[in-house]
Amino acid sequence: MNIHDKSRYREVHARSLADPEGFWAEAAREIDWIEPAKKIFDPSTGAYGRWFQGAVVNTCYNALDRHVAGGRAGQVALIHDSPLTNSVTKFTYAELLHEVKTLAAIMQDFGVAKGDRVILYMPMVAEAVVAMLACARIGAIHSVVFAGFSPDSLAQRITNTHAK
Repeated sequence: MNIHDKSRYREVHARSLADPEGFWAEAAREIDWIEPAKKIFDPSTGAYGRWFQGAVVNTCYNALDRHVAGGRAGQVALIHDSPLTNSVTKFTYAELLHEVKTLAAIMQDFGVAKGDRVILYMPMVAEAVVAMLACARIGAIHSVVFAGFSPDSLAQRITNTHAK
């Protein structure tokens, strides 16, 4: 879909409203699932229902691995433009995947496993994206905190998450 084609946008938007379950079922075919959804939407589950019930997906795989395997290894996947250092850093899919795999392996060496909680205390740098994807790769749950939080707020978030 061309996002600048307003007539196409209106058509797609109207379909999403008229048949949300069918719309999202079709969109989900573009994702590589470990386990596909048993049910696209269950309105009886929770206050807002539950989408893609029973599905299992790895966000990192969908963001990187499948693009490398699909022939896009040399294509730019991430551009970090830093006004602080007045520099631009670019990562191809292959480079980003290498960095993510490396950090994920290090995290696993430190005992981080699927389901563990990890707190990321990092500035807005490309490596923050690498850290988030590394968590997703191994199935760890990440929470991002930054220097803007007061010491008490940081302590509370760190304590309450039971981060590894």
